[in-house]
Amino acid sequence: MKKDLCRKKMHVKTGDMVLVISGKNKGQTGKIAAVSRKEGKVIVEGVNIMTKHLKPRQQGTAGSLIKVEAPMYSSKVMLVCPKCNEKTRVAHEVDKDGTKKRKCKKCSNLF
Repeated sequence: MKKDLCRKKMHVKTGDMVLVISGKNKGQTGKIAAVSRKEGKVIVEGVNIMTKHLKPRQQGTAGSLIKVEAPMYSSKVMLVCPKCNEKTRVAHEVDKDGTKKRKCKKCSNLF
């Protein structure tokens, strides 16, 4: 039986501030622009910049090189707590009304 890959859990969401913890971009921070749960990858703004070659599409136009952010595995990034500004693991807490919230393991701040 094939495992459903779309239900893979991610520790980060779109809009989170993250720190890259491994690879050639180690130490850089940025905001998450997109999340691909199926592939287990994220796109971080301003990090993992690659050069993409564009072919000319019409006669008379020139091809070009553009810089784009390439996806990276989500295991290479760690969430940065908005309150204490440190990299942290994510804990989960269930409120009395049944909503699940994320919490910083270092300062116990809910976000």
